[in-house]
Amino acid sequence: MAVTQQQFDALIQRLENLARRQPGRYKLRVGLLALLGYAYIFCVLAGLLAVLALLVLAVFSTGRINFYMVKLGILILVPMLIILQSLWVTFPPPTGLELHRHQVPRLFQLIDKLTKALDAPQFHRILLTGDFNAGVFQRPRLGVFGWQQNYLLLGLPLMQALSPAQLSAVLAHEIGHLSGNHSRFNAWIYRVRQTYFQILQSLQGSDEQGASVLFQGFFKWYAPFFSAYSFVLARMNEYEADRCAKEIAGAQNMAEALIAVEIKSKFLEGCFWPGVLNQVNHQAEPPAATFTTMSGALAAGVSHEDAAKWQEQALAQKTSNEDTHPCLADRLSALGYPAAGRKKLPLPVPLEISAAQQYLGNFLTKLTAYFDRSWKERNETPWRQKYASVQELLKQLRELERKAEKGQLTEEEAWNRAHWTAELKGSEVGIPLLRELLANHPAHAGANYLLGQILLEQDDATGIPHIEKAMSGDPHNVIPCCETIYCWLKEQGKLEEAKVYQERAEKHYEMMFRAQQERSFVIEKDQFAPHNLPPAAVRDLCQQLSGYPQVKEAYLAQKVVKYFPEQRFYVMGIAVRRAWYKLAGSDDDAKLLNKLAAELKWPEHVYMLIVNPASNESGARKKIGKKLRKIEGAAIYKY
Repeated sequence: MAVTQQQFDALIQRLENLARRQPGRYKLRVGLLALLGYAYIFCVLAGLLAVLALLVLAVFSTGRINFYMVKLGILILVPMLIILQSLWVTFPPPTGLELHRHQVPRLFQLIDKLTKALDAPQFHRILLTGDFNAGVFQRPRLGVFGWQQNYLLLGLPLMQALSPAQLSAVLAHEIGHLSGNHSRFNAWIYRVRQTYFQILQSLQGSDEQGASVLFQGFFKWYAPFFSAYSFVLARMNEYEADRCAKEIAGAQNMAEALIAVEIKSKFLEGCFWPGVLNQVNHQAEPPAATFTTMSGALAAGVSHEDAAKWQEQALAQKTSNEDTHPCLADRLSALGYPAAGRKKLPLPVPLEISAAQQYLGNFLTKLTAYFDRSWKERNETPWRQKYASVQELLKQLRELERKAEKGQLTEEEAWNRAHWTAELKGSEVGIPLLRELLANHPAHAGANYLLGQILLEQDDATGIPHIEKAMSGDPHNVIPCCETIYCWLKEQGKLEEAKVYQERAEKHYEMMFRAQQERSFVIEKDQFAPHNLPPAAVRDLCQQLSGYPQVKEAYLAQKVVKYFPEQRFYVMGIAVRRAWYKLAGSDDDAKLLNKLAAELKWPEHVYMLIVNPASNESGARKKIGKKLRKIEGAAIYKY
């Protein structure tokens, strides 16, 4: 039985209540549920082995083997191999620049101190990355049997953004995930989830239907429940890791680290990286010192206005079931942070010394230069391609601006001018042009969406009606428009309003899927209607068809569809010319259809089929051809 999102949410709520009241009983349930999955897998494996053993015994006892025995053996071996392969859960090692004790002794001393205090295992490798993040990763070298290889991942930007005390709190949180006995239990549950995922993925990629039958029914029932149970466990672990950080580094440092991470991640996403990437508009080569520049920007601190805005947004967010991490307000409250109930908290101040300076010491300059160089080398080719594209757009934009000074632009020209201006010269410069375009063409989907998006980025709710207008004109716009509004409302902490757009997108996706299905085939039971194309369009199409001597006749109609009928689905029946002495074959027909599909220039989508197939083929297409011939005006071409 499939589980709806509402049922999933309700189950998680019940499990969270159970975990708060009786954490031991809850964990026992999680463990038993995980064992149930393993029990089913091993029972199936044992049953297959027993059947295989009986088959082998039958072969030896009779001394004979036939086709059906071989077929049965294959049917047994395929799911067995899938199970055995999937039980060996594999994880690729994480990537990053490995740090060594002699290079950054202070960092290793801090990590040693925290792992000892938290009774956590030692790290086999410590990797420095270019991400604004930190985390621990356990890579099982023996699949479900464990033997963990422990990694600590540290982002250089994160170290540049935090104070030494704040980084110590963040590391205590991450190492807290590995502390004590609960880490082994959590790691086992994680591997169980990956095992089940690999089995299902392998089954879906297998051509053997019998293998799927053995597992899909069970996992369809089992997977949602195990997912909910393990989801709650993962969220509990976040709170436990915060508690570890509080005990080791103090609630004040952990709370300030959480606030700093929220604000400075917004600064990097919304200000720093856009500023770097926008340099492509006037610079042919990518900047050579991106991480060096980032270090200075983070050390200088975020403007008071931006920091206050981003902090308010972070505190407005609510914990949801989309992410195992609790929201900022809930984490601060759990830490017992004195200011947790306030709408405004103390903002981060410029750093006197960053964690990167403190713990990477003299090696920091070399590490920053390494990431500068790596980023530049990785982005050189796409950067140059983008620069060339931008220069061409600037040239066309200048031509449109000169034309606008002399007279009125067409709708397409006005749209190009507006969105190119917003992209190349900034949103503020583009807004007046977008408003001018919408004054003349209120229903323009692209202009409504872009203006709405810009306004939401400025935290202006009047952007929502513009995005609503963009949705109304084209069904293909509904999902991206709903996602844009949903993300903005969620960022504002308006979860109930956001959920409306999430559900709307999900329903529309289902309709799009059904529409795609009914447009993927044409059968004799389908209903057809006149094409209703203007004569000029029909003449243009016939002109093109005249270049294909194999085409004897062509019939054009619309298939009557249930979903999005305003989007016409055209069907073209082709009667091919064949010499009497030449044997017709489906390969010839397929080649002609592929050629027509690739070469015909026509603004509409059309489904083409041969309506006089070879005599040895099914008569279904002949019947479709008869139905098309009866449609008024369908006969558009005759050689």
